[in-house]
Amino acid sequence: MPTQYVRFTGAADLRMRLVCSTLAGRPLRVDDIRVNDQNPGLRDYEASLLRLLDKLTNGMAVEINESGTALKYKPGIVTGGRRITHDCGGSRGIGYFLETVLCVSLFAKKPVDVTLTGITNDEAEMSADTFRTVTLPMMKRQFGIEEGVSMTIAKRGAAPGGGGEVQLKLPIAKELKAVDWTEEGLVKRVRGVAFTLRVSPQTGNRLVDACRGVLNKFLPDVYIFTDHHPGDGKDGPGIRGKKSTPGFGLSLVAETTTGCLIGADAASSAAKAAAEELGSAWDEEGAEGGGGDA
Repeated sequence: MPTQYVRFTGAADLRMRLVCSTLAGRPLRVDDIRVNDQNPGLRDYEASLLRLLDKLTNGMAVEINESGTALKYKPGIVTGGRRITHDCGGSRGIGYFLETVLCVSLFAKKPVDVTLTGITNDEAEMSADTFRTVTLPMMKRQFGIEEGVSMTIAKRGAAPGGGGEVQLKLPIAKELKAVDWTEEGLVKRVRGVAFTLRVSPQTGNRLVDACRGVLNKFLPDVYIFTDHHPGDGKDGPGIRGKKSTPGFGLSLVAETTTGCLIGADAASSAAKAAAEELGSAWDEEGAEGGGGDA
């Protein structure tokens, strides 16, 4: 009997299509992937995502044509497991892969213990800090998963060299509760971290001062700590043996009066201006309230 594929066209929402196909157990076929692009076909980070799904499941099968513009995906059983490691590369941040791991691993047969290496903070993806301070606490609160959830940022990694390392542990979700986020509330406190990697520690202090200079005009309860990483040294090379890229950034999380969390990130390129811009963005969002990753 021929396989009945769920058919899609184009590369839009490919990650979510793979997640839904895996959880539903239905084969997926995607055609015309970036056929009109100068570089057609799957990107390296999408191929890396497929390899990660293969490590989390058992029995997965993938067929890709020579040009990479057509994909057939037969999902396997989500088994989970411990001591899973994966190199996310330097094309996308670790946050791109963390969201996929979270969606899939909650329905695995065994708790998941995975280590991801790559870029922890960049301007394109949700940072590992925001995932740790916003996504995981909201998941605990809404789905009642308290025990067995932990995340550690062992090393920082900035684009494009990477070299960061994140360790994530997730239990099995026994039940799913209805989520009610209709009451946004108003921001009552802000917490955050300013990280520096292979740059002067004073850069982190300047980020904190610039951000607090904006936020303290409207909110007294603001605390931002610094996290300095001297670099990889002799024994910790980044991607493909290269030294990790110097970088710095800021990650903020605000808690509202109803318990919702709002996260925001800025990384590397603009330093003090980025901190002031991020603080100004909080002023606008704080006036309206809100709850979720930003």
